[in-house]
Amino acid sequence: MKKSWKIFSRDGRNLVTNYVALIVIGGLMILPSLYAWFNIEASWDPYGKTDQLPVAVVNEDEGATIRDESIDVGGDLVKELKKNDDMDWHFVNREKAMDKVEYGDYFAVIVIPKDFSQKLSTVIEDKPEKAKLEYYVNEKINAIAPKITEKGAGAIVDKITSSFISTVNETIFDMFNELGLEIEGDLPDIKNFENYVFEAEERLPDIGKTLNDSLSDAEKAQGMIDDAQSMIPEASRVTNEGLETIDNTTAFLDKAEKRLDEIAPQVQKDLEQAQSTSKKINDFLQSVQTSDIDLSQGDTISNDVQKQVDSTIQNIEAIESSLQQVKEQNPPPQEGEDNQNEESQQNQEQIDQALEQLAQVKKQLQQVQTDGDKINDFLSGKQKEVDDVINGIQERSAETSANIDAFVKEYNNNIEPAVRSEVASAKKTLSDARSILVDIQSTIPEVEKILSSTEGNLSDGEKTLKDVLGEYPYVNTKVNELADRIREIQGETDINEIIKLLKNDPKLEKSFFEEPVKMNKNSLYPIQNYGTAMTPFYTVLAIWVGGLLLISLLATDVMEGIPDLKERHIYFGKLMTFLSIGFIQTIIVTLGDIFLLGVDISSPGWFVLFGLLISAVFITIVYTFVSVFGNVGKALAIVLLVLQIAGSGGTYPTALLPEFFQMIHPFLPFSYAIDLMREAVGGIVWERVTKDILFLVLFWAIAIFLGTFLKQPLSKRTKAFMKKSKESGLFH
Repeated sequence: MKKSWKIFSRDGRNLVTNYVALIVIGGLMILPSLYAWFNIEASWDPYGKTDQLPVAVVNEDEGATIRDESIDVGGDLVKELKKNDDMDWHFVNREKAMDKVEYGDYFAVIVIPKDFSQKLSTVIEDKPEKAKLEYYVNEKINAIAPKITEKGAGAIVDKITSSFISTVNETIFDMFNELGLEIEGDLPDIKNFENYVFEAEERLPDIGKTLNDSLSDAEKAQGMIDDAQSMIPEASRVTNEGLETIDNTTAFLDKAEKRLDEIAPQVQKDLEQAQSTSKKINDFLQSVQTSDIDLSQGDTISNDVQKQVDSTIQNIEAIESSLQQVKEQNPPPQEGEDNQNEESQQNQEQIDQALEQLAQVKKQLQQVQTDGDKINDFLSGKQKEVDDVINGIQERSAETSANIDAFVKEYNNNIEPAVRSEVASAKKTLSDARSILVDIQSTIPEVEKILSSTEGNLSDGEKTLKDVLGEYPYVNTKVNELADRIREIQGETDINEIIKLLKNDPKLEKSFFEEPVKMNKNSLYPIQNYGTAMTPFYTVLAIWVGGLLLISLLATDVMEGIPDLKERHIYFGKLMTFLSIGFIQTIIVTLGDIFLLGVDISSPGWFVLFGLLISAVFITIVYTFVSVFGNVGKALAIVLLVLQIAGSGGTYPTALLPEFFQMIHPFLPFSYAIDLMREAVGGIVWERVTKDILFLVLFWAIAIFLGTFLKQPLSKRTKAFMKKSKESGLFH
């Protein structure tokens, strides 16, 4: 170990006494720091300068009209972008934009097509179309710029989408609010509708039966109309005949009334004569009764009585004949005229009563005539009986005279006026009947027309009924389904809750859907900027690069001057020199990160100490490769550097790397070195620090082991290889 220390001490004296060596070593100490600092500074905040990326915007939108309101989404977007400084927006036409993006003056072009607003307006139609932005990017200019511009274009799409959704939702929820108010106002009607549906469901079987009955009735009605149409000619004939009959009856009544006018004076005269004769008979009988009757004069008396009675009977028969003619000419009662029928019946009864009275009077007179004949037979021996017969004749004569007086009075007061009234009433009835029949006659063509039209309508109605019956099963099913669905909804939802939901504030709903989810970022280990985040990677990389610079310029072998040196002594002696310079490199780069660049580091002290540990591991690994393997070791150090840059997860997460790099990641010193420095920058979790330190110490131990035990066996072969390569004149 003393010999190794001597090697280290001599290297220190040579460095101090040789200004050229001092300058070179000084440069080697600073150069790795510059590599780290320039990269950290360059990546300090690249996304904070996107406003310097030129991106063209071409607005060709022609606008649209939605429900009589004009919209111009493209114009509104341009107005918003002019206020936006996320990128260097250039508002130009399509031709200029495409020329410049192809040449590289613009990183990207966003084109708003002419139908942009029109397609957005289709949201209210049955088949809405999605609006599209055209995005052109020149990806050969830079690897990162297209990603940044694409993110900017995506932000535009997100903004349009957010604004559009919020506007549409405001409109929708405004409609919902109005709908909620309307539903609330119509809640009784909704309840009634539910009841109507349930009632319809309950009554549908009866409705189906009614429809079937209606169809059956319609079919029967068709037959009835056919029968009615077939009866119209008969009705027309009967009406014509009825008019003819009424006309004939009226003519007959006119004749009867005329005949009544003609016979009335004669009837009156005959009645008066009968009345006079009856009075004379009565007076005669009274005179006979009060006088002494000479039975020898019986023939004379009998003849006188017979003569008077025959005259009276002739008068009565003439009256009977006249009354009989009046009775026959009195028209029979008409149907439908109840009052007139009753009055006619009374007149008939009065005429019949008068005829009966005349018949009775005639019978009595005939009896008187018979009794008069008896006088002649019994005068000779039956004086008393004669007196009785005379008294009877006188009584009957008096009664007959009274009956004649009563009949004359009845005829003058009742019979003749009733007959005339009945004739007038019959004529009026016939006139009214004729008027009705005339109306019926004029109505028959209209009825025939109506029946014909009704037949057509009935046929259409029958067809409609059949169609309705054909749809009845479907309607019945749908009503039952609707009723079941209403019952299901009633069991699952409360309409009052729906109304409450619909009545939400549209503006608050718009605000919600404009940004439905807000992400509250809680940084457990906050990193100030992108440069700070990249500091661990570039610092670790600078430490390895520093080691490569040392092995490129500094010798790993010892010149003559120290006797009895072994390869082991040389290995450790030179290792101390390399470690010393490496520590200085690490102190410069870590302190420069903190104080020169102002990187926000959570634990600055640990940052420097972790850097020194990493430097010791890396310098030992790189030095061991070169010390043991010569120029081959340098190649190994460079290859390992390349693998570690790609596979250590310093820039991209390991999960995003190809499978090969994910596989070698746990075996790379960079993986644990970068993670250890990140703990110092963001915040220390000691479990992770402990793990990283253990693995780094393991790599350092493996390097020491290789140097200790392989340096001596491989020394001759390595020197021979080096000598041979120098002979080529290409290597030093």
